[in-house]
Amino acid sequence: MPGVWRFANVVEAAGGPRLEWYLARNCSLTPAQLFGTYLSLCAVSLAIALGFTWHGASPVLAFAGIELLLVGAALLVYARHATDHEQITLADGSLAVRHQRGQQTEHHEFRAAWVRVEPLSSDRSLIELTGDGQTSRVGRYLRPELRQSLAQELRRALRQPLAAPPPHVSIEEPEAK
Repeated sequence: MPGVWRFANVVEAAGGPRLEWYLARNCSLTPAQLFGTYLSLCAVSLAIALGFTWHGASPVLAFAGIELLLVGAALLVYARHATDHEQITLADGSLAVRHQRGQQTEHHEFRAAWVRVEPLSSDRSLIELTGDGQTSRVGRYLRPELRQSLAQELRRALRQPLAAPPPHVSIEEPEAK
């Protein structure tokens, strides 16, 4: 199975192999890196503002403080959703879907044999997983043109039994005389 899945990873676990799809936001900075960048911005801005205050332009320090508070608030909003993701796991006849958005986590579990995989309205829309009286929409963090490929891969994974990859077979060539 290695190399067969475009979006999924085969994970070997104690209970047998499982498929995992991990779809996340494309963020260039982690929250920790963002915090470090903000601290360095604060240091530079306050150093400049204190220089102006030293020379008698005291309003500069107040405006620098307001600016840093507003930038900090905007970065806080960004950081809350920087680690948003969707994780889909197929193992032991069960399909588990977990959505992480900010501080909220939503979890759905389906019997794999009964799951329907449908686009919500068109081929580029979110993918709707339905079964067992539940509905979950996935593909938020995937480019719209790739969602149909993900839906096809999910359908294929649900149809075929998940097994360990076949062992490597080597064919020995006869010795030359």
